[in-house]
Amino acid sequence: MSRKMPIIHSKAVVAETRQFRIESLQLEFGSGQHRQYERLARNGSNGAVLVVPMLDSETVLLVREYAAGLHRYELGLPKGKIDPGEDNLRAANRELKEEVGYGAKRLQHLHTVSMAPAYLEHTIDIILAEQLYPEKLVGDEPEELEVVPWNIHEIDKLMSSGECSEARSIAALFLAAAFLRDRIDS
Repeated sequence: MSRKMPIIHSKAVVAETRQFRIESLQLEFGSGQHRQYERLARNGSNGAVLVVPMLDSETVLLVREYAAGLHRYELGLPKGKIDPGEDNLRAANRELKEEVGYGAKRLQHLHTVSMAPAYLEHTIDIILAEQLYPEKLVGDEPEELEVVPWNIHEIDKLMSSGECSEARSIAALFLAAAFLRDRIDS
């Protein structure tokens, strides 16, 4: 079923911080119904990347990083914003060097995912990084991140460990594992 996009009659900034902007949208749906929606909008962002760094055909490199939203340390994949003038592959390689201490000779975009698209205007590009080589860049992290090698075919064990709850990282690991498996099978 094809639907007509709602008409945005007005958009207003409700609140803004250094990282976030909350917008109120006055919408009119094809049914004639009017509604007010609020969304967390991009605040001048060029997008973001989530990197799946493969040390070898089975070993993914995770990072243990402080997660302020949950006030705990969490295992996940390296990630970050795309800087002005960068494309997603260049940003992924930079983030990889900053957070993991490796660069990649081979980078491939796997998928773009959203989080809570009903109220969050944010997507992240999942990038597979292979043929890694040691190279460290200084990043913006307040402390050194712990790099943890993990078998990409043991995502269930990672989830049951309780150390990784971030849906983006979990989805990226499943997508990368399927991609790698399909590549071997073909």
